[in-house]
Amino acid sequence: VNLVMAAAIEELGLKDLTIAATSLGSAHDPIADYIEQGKVVGIQTSGIRGRMGEVVSAGKLKTPAVIRSHGGRPRAIEAGEVHIDIAFVAAPTSDCVGNCRGVGGKSDCGSLGYAMTDAKYADHVVVVTDCLVDFPNFPASVEAIDVDAVVVVDSIGNPKKIASAAARISQNPRDLMMAENVAKVIASTPYFKDGFSFQTGVGGPSLAANLFLEQYMDERNIKMGWAIGGICGPMVELLKKGKVGKVIDVQDFDLDAVNSIHQTPNHFEMSASQYANPANKGAFVNKLDFVVLAALEVDTDFNVNVLTGSDGVLRGAPGGHPDTAAGSKCCIIVTPLTRGRMATVCEHVVTVTTPGDCVDVLVTDYGIAVNPLRPDLIACLDQAGIPHVPIETLKEKAYSLVGRPEDLQWEDQVVAVLEARDGTILDVVRKIKPYDPENS
Repeated sequence: VNLVMAAAIEELGLKDLTIAATSLGSAHDPIADYIEQGKVVGIQTSGIRGRMGEVVSAGKLKTPAVIRSHGGRPRAIEAGEVHIDIAFVAAPTSDCVGNCRGVGGKSDCGSLGYAMTDAKYADHVVVVTDCLVDFPNFPASVEAIDVDAVVVVDSIGNPKKIASAAARISQNPRDLMMAENVAKVIASTPYFKDGFSFQTGVGGPSLAANLFLEQYMDERNIKMGWAIGGICGPMVELLKKGKVGKVIDVQDFDLDAVNSIHQTPNHFEMSASQYANPANKGAFVNKLDFVVLAALEVDTDFNVNVLTGSDGVLRGAPGGHPDTAAGSKCCIIVTPLTRGRMATVCEHVVTVTTPGDCVDVLVTDYGIAVNPLRPDLIACLDQAGIPHVPIETLKEKAYSLVGRPEDLQWEDQVVAVLEARDGTILDVVRKIKPYDPENS
């Protein structure tokens, strides 16, 4: 992203540009300067973090950013709602005509699932690689028939940065306790049977749930049929042990997963559209039994926020959160009751990124709450002897620990529009009023 934008703006002098990247993070901090200069005027993405998130939240982008889920983005591209003039695909390996893969070379990243829809629908496609290989580079993630040019550069990125701390199993006793309770909830449901399907997020407690789930699988002599999502080492280990039949992968979150996708049988790549597009004929999320996800905030209507911080600044991404929550039979959110001095379970989330009617169970370090819309799951937990409380009880406990926060003060300017999976507007993010200590 940084190389392409520098070439477009500083070398070619282009302006009034819109970036329609899958996700944008702190690695893309240099783009914030182009926003402040008025040269980047639009952003369409599934996440904004780092300095770019701060600049957009401050109202410096000329048009509101449009935030879509991992399923909503390919839906919008395929429907023509997002028109991509030029797609630049960073590929670890490519041949001279553009057959490219996410494996091999010095910048191996595993799956290229997010780039597939862009390459199919963009007017022009440029593959950018730091490792040109012999023709034909097969099996290709993006095929040459969709590629217009191949550009060789010194480096497309640092693969060591793929292994983020978020993708490691937590050793925190609190996280492990929550993970164990997640596994207990899963094991109490009728969906936990031989061949069940599963996705977990990359938060510490979410990943740790794999460990405890394996114990229940062994006790009942059952196996997981398949797992999807952004894949990490713990799921790869289950695959290698024969505890899961297939792993189908849009994105790799650590180097264990990167290495596995081209070495381990039954570890496959798929596109983001096949993963989560609500408008296609066979999205994998629609066949999920369980998904375990993290949250920045959850309110008493079970709405989840994973986009904005408690200060109202863009600091995250819906990603596949709303897609998997909507498609799965049982969506479990796992999060500590408080973070620092902020209540995670609250009256109203800052931004709704996953609607509450898609969320079934909340697991915290102070207790479990089940959505009243799921009396069947309440009965399952009761039968298994798993205690649970109304979510209002968890909210009041959180407020008793850290206090009830003051309402954020917003200006009228909308800085970001959050689309639901189907393209309707789910919520908006407004510009935060500057802090005034005299009137606080």
